[in-house]
Amino acid sequence: MKERVTLTIEKDLLETIDGKVDGTTVKNRSHAVELYLRRALKGRVPTKALILAGGRGTRLMPLTKDVPKPLIKVRGKPLLEHNLELLKRFGIRDVIISVGYLHEQIKEYFKDGAAFGVNITYLDEDIEKSPLGTAGPIKKAKEALQHGSFLVLNADELKDVNLESLYKEHLRNQGTATIALTTVKDPSLFGVALLDGNKIIRFIEKPAPGTAPSKLINAGLYVFEPDVIDLIPDGYSLLEVDVFPRLARDGKLYGYPFAGLWANPETPEWLPRIEKEWEGYKS
Repeated sequence: MKERVTLTIEKDLLETIDGKVDGTTVKNRSHAVELYLRRALKGRVPTKALILAGGRGTRLMPLTKDVPKPLIKVRGKPLLEHNLELLKRFGIRDVIISVGYLHEQIKEYFKDGAAFGVNITYLDEDIEKSPLGTAGPIKKAKEALQHGSFLVLNADELKDVNLESLYKEHLRNQGTATIALTTVKDPSLFGVALLDGNKIIRFIEKPAPGTAPSKLINAGLYVFEPDVIDLIPDGYSLLEVDVFPRLARDGKLYGYPFAGLWANPETPEWLPRIEKEWEGYKS
């Protein structure tokens, strides 16, 4: 519920606020003031994010035969759009999207991001001749990401994470990377984190049922320092193989367990359940 208030503001500041009103993303003066207050109160977060949206989504076939997985809809919106909304909630507007499979559809849908309240640039991956994996796009986007902390997230999962809290924990630990971790009932389908306190020692990939050291899995959302870019080889590389094990050995990899909803539509059969359970983001 909203309350009507009266504010006295310096004329030059009010002119600056009015200059942000575009009628679409910022609807009016009142909306502009509210957005700036929300942004200020949410605290610090990285200003840039890279979304990995280049994969085929093979396990979602035949749904992904003619549509890339990031465009599969849940509650009437593509998975990728839900992720953009998460970033926008915390004031993150500068977004790089790494695209590959059926990339023209993603570009056509989101264009420059203006209609979604963000600024989008695209990083193209030739998944047939020169695939980049999960780490290669970060290396390729070095020029844009090397000036401060940044986020990386998978486009094809739903996750409700407090990015402010995640970043605060990342800064407190002073590590190179922090991975958002979520709890699942059956961790045997995923990479399971083995932790010492909040420090990740290693990941155990798809452990046999009943043998997992925890139920915490990689939720596909990371905070990185620019140092991580230099650990990534040119060309095809994987965060799970080429980056995380090295960071773990050096004691620079941390985990951030979160309690919010998380879902990954691995197969077509999972979609009805996710459609029912996903509640969207709280304002």
